[in-house]
Amino acid sequence: MKRPCAYILASKPYGTIYVGVTSDLRRRMAQHEQGLIEGFTRKYDVKKLVYYEMHDAMDAAILREKKLKRWRREWKYRLIEQMNPEWRNLFDPATGEIAFGSADEPDLEFDPVDDLGGSPPARG
Repeated sequence: MKRPCAYILASKPYGTIYVGVTSDLRRRMAQHEQGLIEGFTRKYDVKKLVYYEMHDAMDAAILREKKLKRWRREWKYRLIEQMNPEWRNLFDPATGEIAFGSADEPDLEFDPVDDLGGSPPARG
C-alpha cells in the first residue's frame, strides 16, 4: 500500500486521536503497533487505525493532514464515523492487512475550516 495517505489513529472510540501522513500505510501502522515511533502515539497508546484516505501525490496528503489537524474534534469524529461507524481497527496487526473503506476516494471538496459556516461532516 505504497501510496500517499492521510490517516487518523485513536486510542478507543471518542478517545485520544492522532492525525498523520505517510507514503506507506502498512509499514507506518506496523511501526505504530510495535511502538517504534517515539512521541505522542507511543506515549498515549494511540495505535488503532480508524480512518484513512489515499491521495495521488504526497503534497495533497500533507495538505489534507494539515487541514484535518485544524478541524474540531467533533468534525474528526464524524469523519471517522462516515467510513468506520463502529470505530474498528482497520489495520490487522497479525496479517498487516488494511481494511478498505469509502475514504479510498476522499471527497476533498468538503473542508469546514475553509467554509465560513464551519459545519461538521454529515453522518453517513
